[in-house]
Amino acid sequence: MEYLDIYDENGNYLGKEDRNIVHRDALWHNTVHCWLYDKSGNVYFQIRSDSQTFYTTASGHVQAGESIKEAFGREIKEEIGVSINYEKAELVTIVHYVLDRENPDGSYFRDRAFSNVYVYEFKGNMEEFLYDEGELAGVVKVNVKETLALFKGEIDTIEATIYTRKDGAFQKAVTKKDFLVNKGETHMEKYGEVLEKVISLTQ
Repeated sequence: MEYLDIYDENGNYLGKEDRNIVHRDALWHNTVHCWLYDKSGNVYFQIRSDSQTFYTTASGHVQAGESIKEAFGREIKEEIGVSINYEKAELVTIVHYVLDRENPDGSYFRDRAFSNVYVYEFKGNMEEFLYDEGELAGVVKVNVKETLALFKGEIDTIEATIYTRKDGAFQKAVTKKDFLVNKGETHMEKYGEVLEKVISLTQ
């Protein structure tokens, strides 16, 4: 059983509750969106196994009693297999995320999350990523300025470095459609602040 700290909509702590109840009863909780970047101005996305689209470097729930930065380090370790000095992660923004989705059995998944978006400078190489092949199909490295131009509609394709444990690292042209966005979201809304933050850190 996984417990999450719960809050009111203003962020006041209320206690802890089982994750299933949190999503059944639409209780506010913390999640963390983890991004790795490098000093050359690249950012790393994961390739989701289920959708084959690019998403955050790693992400997940903040467990009860865990700090946001501790969750950052744990999710990076669990999802892509590298250990980092998570205390050096830098905050980008906190998004109030709301989603209601009907499950196949007629019940509802209700998400009320404070999505804490953080970035961290990665000094290694992609071959160090020992990702969970049950969840990820690989990892992608893209230039932040080119990706921002792609999301703004200024260009149609960019060159990405894709790493999979099966094929190693290779180059591939990608488009906006390769990046995951939810219904009602735009690429700039979902990823723009992260890319702009990385640009500010690597100028």
